[in-house]
Amino acid sequence: MRTIRMGAGAGYSGDRIEPAVELVEKGDIDYLVFECLAERTIALAQQARLRDPGAGYDPLLDARLRAVLPACAAKGIRIVTNMGAANPVAAAQRTCTLARDLGLTGLTVAAVTGDDLLDAVRAGDFTLAESGERVASLGNRIVAANAYLGAAPIVAALKDGADVVITGRVGDPALFLAPLIHAFGWRMDDWERLGRGTLAGHLLECAGQITGGYFADPGHKDVPDLARLGFPIGVVAEDGTVEITKVAGSGGRISLATCKEQMLYEVHDPARYLQPDVIGDFSDVEMEEVGPDRVRATGATGSPPTGLLKVSVGYVDSYVGEGQISYAGPGALARGRLAREIVRERLALTGVRTSELRCDLIGVDALHGEALAGGREPYEVRLRVAGRTETLAEAVRIGNEVETLYTNGPAGGGGAWKSAREIVAVQSVLVPAERARPAVHLLTS
Repeated sequence: MRTIRMGAGAGYSGDRIEPAVELVEKGDIDYLVFECLAERTIALAQQARLRDPGAGYDPLLDARLRAVLPACAAKGIRIVTNMGAANPVAAAQRTCTLARDLGLTGLTVAAVTGDDLLDAVRAGDFTLAESGERVASLGNRIVAANAYLGAAPIVAALKDGADVVITGRVGDPALFLAPLIHAFGWRMDDWERLGRGTLAGHLLECAGQITGGYFADPGHKDVPDLARLGFPIGVVAEDGTVEITKVAGSGGRISLATCKEQMLYEVHDPARYLQPDVIGDFSDVEMEEVGPDRVRATGATGSPPTGLLKVSVGYVDSYVGEGQISYAGPGALARGRLAREIVRERLALTGVRTSELRCDLIGVDALHGEALAGGREPYEVRLRVAGRTETLAEAVRIGNEVETLYTNGPAGGGGAWKSAREIVAVQSVLVPAERARPAVHLLTS
């Protein structure tokens, strides 16, 4: 039975680059997939594009492609990525420029567009799934609305001969499902195989998570050589069966436990994993260790999709001001607590209005509160004060009050730091799939 080898080169925008190089050099892969878009990432990218029409794609596009493009071109490894973010066409143009700079002429680069539904969402009568509010209530605070597209436009780009396919927002598993559909000629209504391909994509999409990165817990779930963590390879057969492995000798571990944890990651209902191409059903999946760092997964299936696309709506929610300062030595905890009370009182005295305020002693009560803060008194503490405000000016005042503790607070404060920033939040709406009109744009280096 024919197989396709797919390497996961990234699990988020700022991920390491050298594991992807290792996949290209030693993984004997057919496809290298970079999954780089979190929910807020594309909204922030849309803001960048508004400031500069040539921006809005992944900031590590240059570094990643310079590192892998020559070897991928030499070996015939095709690249699929959502590093296009808010501007896939600009990302494709930049890729062509990079290819020419590297002496790679004749490379075909495809940009997939059609996920930007900002105008449609603004004009429609949609309800935000998380809050139940109408989208209209956000007014002009909306900065982005991007639909999770499916595999079809990526398949079309590969069929057109693209060596590199760059998308904006698509379903994460679709980045891996598309090469399988293209390579094996799966029908777009073969729900069983689409479900199996979606499982393969879901297992691979977070890169180092499945090779032990997010899994590691010393003394309970030990993982070797995390500093050299290898990223996963999916060996997928024509029937959709997938084996997860990694480059021999790379750091990390692939086991039944790492694969099971990843399968359930961000899956609310394993029997109904809603994707734009298929509803994946993982409820009967069986996993088997078939060799060192090698796990086979079988039993996934699928059913027709809902006909609705999830659209992430990014909007300016508020501003957050933050300040931090450290205390160390005898009495550090008491001085940290006094500093906290001073800042709280100062914010009240000066009339700083916050809709939410946190004053935490990191390492003492920041995560679980005073209830679990017992035990030996710490030798050092760090105060963090953060507040949510309606204006940037008020957010700035929070950090300023922490900084004034240098000369107006308890003895021995040091390492003060402050910031004030706009917060882009994300909620979701469901939009009929026909409202999205994906398109493929082909460029040549």
